[in-house]
Amino acid sequence: MSNYARAPKKTTSVSVAEALLAEAKVLGINVSQAAEEGLAKAVSTKRAEQWIQENWDAIQSSNEYVEKHGLPLAKYRMF
Repeated sequence: MSNYARAPKKTTSVSVAEALLAEAKVLGINVSQAAEEGLAKAVSTKRAEQWIQENWDAIQSSNEYVEKHGLPLAKYRMF
């Protein structure tokens, strides 16, 4: 169940290929639920991509530090 399952709903218009819609109906797929799940996944993916872009310099800086100096607490690792 997604984080949006209990959120208020808003009616919207979405264009879907007729054949796909017909097949979903035959298979008993709830189109609204499937669309919401797909949209939630797309939003999550896009947010992750944006986070990486926004933090790219810090990620690279951290990686360069580790390459040059090693892990800061490596001596305390138990493995």
